[in-house]
Amino acid sequence: MPESTLTSTVGASVEDGPTTEALAHPSDTFDVEPPYLAHLEDVDLDAEGYTDRFADRELSWLRFNQRVLELAEDTRLPLLERVRYLAIFASNLDEFFMVRVAGLKRRIVAGVAVRAASGLLPREVLELIWSTTGELMERHARVFRDDIVPALAEQDIELLRWKDLDAEEQKACKKLFKERVFPVLTPLAVDPAHPFPYISGLSLNLAVLVRNPKSKKEHFARVKVPPIFTRFVPVGNQRFVPLEDVIGAHLKKLFPGMDVLGAHSFRVTRNEDLEVEEDDAENLLKALEKELLRRRFGPPVRLEVEESIDDHVLDLLMSELGVDASEVVRLPGPLDLRGLGDIADLDRADLKFPAYVPVSHRALAEVESASPVDVFAALRRRDVLLHHPYQSFATSVQRFIEQAAADPQVLAIKQTLYRTSGDSPIIDALVDAAEAGKQVLVIVEIKARFDEQANIRWARKLEHSGCHVVYGLVGLKTHCKLSMVVRDEPDGIRRYTHIGTGNYNPKTARHYEDFGLLTCNEVIGEDVAHLFNNLSGWSRNASYDRVLVAPGSVRDGLIHRIRREVGNHAEGRPARVRIKANSVVDEAVIYELYLASRAGVPVDLLVRGICALRPGVPGLSETIRVRSVLGRYLEHSRVFWFENGGEPEVLLGSADLMHRNLDRRVEVLVPMPSEQLVADVGDVLDLAFAPDAAVWELDAHGDWRRTGGKDVQETLIQQHRAARPRATLPTE
Repeated sequence: MPESTLTSTVGASVEDGPTTEALAHPSDTFDVEPPYLAHLEDVDLDAEGYTDRFADRELSWLRFNQRVLELAEDTRLPLLERVRYLAIFASNLDEFFMVRVAGLKRRIVAGVAVRAASGLLPREVLELIWSTTGELMERHARVFRDDIVPALAEQDIELLRWKDLDAEEQKACKKLFKERVFPVLTPLAVDPAHPFPYISGLSLNLAVLVRNPKSKKEHFARVKVPPIFTRFVPVGNQRFVPLEDVIGAHLKKLFPGMDVLGAHSFRVTRNEDLEVEEDDAENLLKALEKELLRRRFGPPVRLEVEESIDDHVLDLLMSELGVDASEVVRLPGPLDLRGLGDIADLDRADLKFPAYVPVSHRALAEVESASPVDVFAALRRRDVLLHHPYQSFATSVQRFIEQAAADPQVLAIKQTLYRTSGDSPIIDALVDAAEAGKQVLVIVEIKARFDEQANIRWARKLEHSGCHVVYGLVGLKTHCKLSMVVRDEPDGIRRYTHIGTGNYNPKTARHYEDFGLLTCNEVIGEDVAHLFNNLSGWSRNASYDRVLVAPGSVRDGLIHRIRREVGNHAEGRPARVRIKANSVVDEAVIYELYLASRAGVPVDLLVRGICALRPGVPGLSETIRVRSVLGRYLEHSRVFWFENGGEPEVLLGSADLMHRNLDRRVEVLVPMPSEQLVADVGDVLDLAFAPDAAVWELDAHGDWRRTGGKDVQETLIQQHRAARPRATLPTE
């Protein structure tokens, strides 16, 4: 690869694939495939009639959100947790329309009518999306109205409409409106002198129809429901009313002298995906900030209205917004149930999952003294596999960074940041380290979707404190989760490394299920050091000894290992593939899993979200099982298990089996460096694939069936509680 290549690829888009030689070369040195594997290259599944072997990714995602809705419908779960699932469903669907539906519409308008791997054209997918989401949104509203609201009332939590409030409550709301809400509101009329106002994406609005009592002329006006106030207004004794009801009851204050004929809530979803042209890497920050401003003005992709809306008001909205009838969703009010998250947060422990405080890993727990364990001394004794949120993020990863920042023997800290919390102790520790004179390198991914603004803010804070901040490689998102500490010790320089499956976010670490490896393994540390150099400078290191890095070696490395299992099975040696991921979409890997199944290799997939693979198809995937676990924690880890002839190999990391992860992101998979850690990961997979596990199972037709049995996450909680060290542990 000529030295000019890096310069010449600065203008490459994210669709153009990898941009550095160092990331494009596999770390494994693959042997020539044995003769009994040669036939795999010649298999033509299309010719054999397996032409519909890939499920559509968009429809598969909707089935995932349907599983979230099924949790909200499950009367066996604590009531406020069911309320939270309703809010999660609504938030998930909003993002789906903002990104996936918007992308489909953009392709249709651009005339890019390429069939998806499922065989469907974009317009066909869009039609199926509308029919499916229509059913799901109606079901969501019905569960809220007919099930959740009455169940809450039985527990003395009442979600009311304005007409249900008593006189004293209405009086209190009137005072609130006068003192707090009214000063914020801005009614916007529509007439020849006042053009139709811009409606921001996901804002809740009232379409108000007023009439001049003298001229009898009717007018339309829009009132935005201020998002700065709580969505459901408390009126006392755990009774709540939607904010738009309070505003709607006092519209005469906004339109004095006019007759208010009616008001109906509506909501617009817009295309809010970002498109940044990275033709100048030095100006990426400014380009992204400009694009964030543009995001607010993306074209509409969905219009939600109350089912009682007047037809002529709806016609006006559709005309002004450029929305056709197929993009309109009529629902019973209230709209925008994301606000139910506030109700789910009520202080009612009796209506929630029993509290669980993550335990410290035994190697990092303060068993004999109140002082924190020396993380570096602990890692010199053994590698540590962390499983969040069952094990504490605060007393492991966070402490690792904080001790490094304060340790005078630490010379440098290198860190990737994809998403983090608003008051991140990780950020504070990195700032402290830089101010103490340590070399601090931070790879900040400012293009992390919907966290762009926050990441720009953190990038500038880190820069101002003296950290070296870079934004990775042009055309690639840096999605890997890496932290490395370089320490000067009596026997020389030693690297300590954390490689995880989840973000460095202390808040989400309490709710996201993730694995992480803390190690001072020299080979892994050197690989991570090379990768940081590739991300921050002009390193030409072309290979890694242990880790797999995307783009380049992750897909090839996984396919090599799948084929190795086929060879082991043919020789009568133990063979099995087990994969845990958020999404399984990549056709090349799926194709290899089909071939492995045809050869008789057992394949187990644990997939939280999208699965484009069809299990259980005769002659194609009969040995493949696909399961999904959803519950109180968001399953987020990525694990790749290979039986390897009786000497299992396990890799974990940040990569899902999706094109974007394998081709357009920097991802890392790390092999477990000891048999004990391999066994620990295997125990978790065994729970999920046990015959009596409570899971969803996918069939060959793309339908998910829920099974009864033992709750996987609750079982893990109980196991970690039983293993809790005897000393008192700090809370998160």
